[in-house]
Amino acid sequence: MELTAEGDLIIMPPTGGESGIRNSDLNADLVIWNRQTRLGYVFDSSTIFKLPNGAKRSPDVSWVIRERWEALSAEDRRRFPPLCPDFVIELRSETDSLPPLQRKMEEYLANGLRLGWLLDPQTPLAEIYRPDREVETLNFSTQQISPSLSGELVLPEFILDLTSIFHFE
Repeated sequence: MELTAEGDLIIMPPTGGESGIRNSDLNADLVIWNRQTRLGYVFDSSTIFKLPNGAKRSPDVSWVIRERWEALSAEDRRRFPPLCPDFVIELRSETDSLPPLQRKMEEYLANGLRLGWLLDPQTPLAEIYRPDREVETLNFSTQQISPSLSGELVLPEFILDLTSIFHFE
């Protein structure tokens, strides 16, 4: 479940098996990178963040830089952390409509997100969200580029291979 800034409750339907595998793969890739760098903390979709605008959101995959996480009180870390993650991934499942996910990504940006990826295996496309920039859309069905994304300066040296997410194997 999530709660909008306006107080509307959103029931999130459970995902199917393929989306569950994709979510697990995304989390695993970020966890492996984070264990090597020790730059922050990785969260799965069970974690609800209380954003500065009052919304309570649960991204599919998220990451918070170590300094911001450790600046929270022990109580805030145990409950719904009162911050917007530095990085999020939202993965469109077959039950998701794209426009609400895009609005959610914009909400993350408005609340302090530094980098976000909206992944749509159905098209297959990736939308990259960064502060003060237009959304960049990569359509992997038409572009002859390697299906991967860079963590840029937010997640130094993190490269996400999208081959299994978009079933290019």
